Amino acid sequence: MKNLKVAVGKYGEDIAEEYLKKQGYHILNRNFRSYHGEIDIIARDNLSIAFIEVKTRYNMGYGVPCESVNSYKQLKLCKVAKYYISINKLSDCNFRFDVLEIFLNYNNDHKFFNLFKNAFYFIE
Repeated sequence: MKNLKVAVGKYGEDIAEEYLKKQGYHILNRNFRSYHGEIDIIARDNLSIAFIEVKTRYNMGYGVPCESVNSYKQLKLCKVAKYYISINKLSDCNFRFDVLEIFLNYNNDHKFFNLFKNAFYFIE
């Protein structure tokens, strides 16, 4: 089951990257890791740096994808983002956290994207 979850997540991130590029995003990094966790995609969108969490689902058995980005997950993402900002000396940039939901059918031939810009804010 874990291998399927990893495969679905990887596939979701791959198609998320394609989708975001078509929306005008410039991908800076994928699967950026630190001690605190991982950010799926980091991209520039106009004048902002977006830290993007991708959630892919085939069904709603685990709930609405964006609901899985709870306060604990948000805190982890904030810590990873702070580290990224620090090591890349980007403190003077605008930042935001986006959540991209991807819904697939079982043939992977129908995709629905739901992008939440500014899904949450920095947590100290």
